[in-house]
Amino acid sequence: MTDDTQVAEPIEDLATDSVEATEDQAAAAEPGVLKPILIVKRNGAETDEVFIVNNPCVIGRFDPTVGPIDIDLGSMPEGVYVSRKHAKIFEDGGVWKIADLGSSNGTFILTNDFEKVDEAELSDGIEIALGNARFIFRLS
Repeated sequence: MTDDTQVAEPIEDLATDSVEATEDQAAAAEPGVLKPILIVKRNGAETDEVFIVNNPCVIGRFDPTVGPIDIDLGSMPEGVYVSRKHAKIFEDGGVWKIADLGSSNGTFILTNDFEKVDEAELSDGIEIALGNARFIFRLS
């Protein structure tokens, strides 16, 4: 006779894994198809931290009361400035866009100046900020 008893982990202890990959992995996902990624930017430079963006993609910090999100920034140092459901990236008629989801610290497009946006189009290489977390949006 075998013991089929299993111990379940409490929901609070389960990790919510974001889709994190290298740029090479993101580019190899589907040959010939441009796949959007977010490259983390720190101290003015791009890092090797990369998040694959699915369509649609909710970005924020996991919280059991809010539920799962697609990209969890809770483990990043800058994550304390990111709302639980901060922003959504999605494709609309062949155009990639970002929409703020009512965040506390705002969603910004960084061109020559900071521009706080409710919704904006994203192009390859544009820098975005969610609170204090900065990213480069790439189509790879």
